Amino acid sequence: MPPALAQEKIYTEEDYNNLPETVRAELIDGQLYYMSAPSRMHQEILSALHIRIGTYILSKGGSCKVYPAPFAVKLFNDRDDTVEPDISVICAPEKLTDRGCTGAPDWIIEIISPSNPEHDYIRKLNLYADAGVREYWIVDPRDRKILVYDLQNEHAEDFTVKPYTFQDKIKAGIYEDLWIDFKELNL
Repeated sequence: MPPALAQEKIYTEEDYNNLPETVRAELIDGQLYYMSAPSRMHQEILSALHIRIGTYILSKGGSCKVYPAPFAVKLFNDRDDTVEPDISVICAPEKLTDRGCTGAPDWIIEIISPSNPEHDYIRKLNLYADAGVREYWIVDPRDRKILVYDLQNEHAEDFTVKPYTFQDKIKAGIYEDLWIDFKELNL
């Protein structure tokens, strides 16, 4: 009898939840994707955006909450996919749990890591669209550009994407009057 072929392990939410707190990973389609420590520029962008969005929400007395990574987001009730977006804005308090968020955030921002940009540009874009995220920003420090995806349409071919640079002022689609001026962030 020939030996059995090696099979890929399928990881579950339980496996993800049992990872040591010092390990950063995401669970997508049964696979764990380990994440390296972010760069200084990554953290500067994350901090600047988190402060700007948080200040806006506080000034408006809004009910939305903004969370920087690490913050676990279980995108679907019936699937084990759990990600750690760089920034998550959640406007439905019932989605918040002690572990993070269950359900799609309204707005997600990912800052590209040079080691695997396709993870954010392809894999996560499709995952977030499928989960019902309303708006998705990809910030790429290497090219100093931002792609803003409006994911509120039902079909992928109907999604709108607008390109910007670190010299632009960008309107957050989920708010009527939140603009983020990347030039002012001095990145």
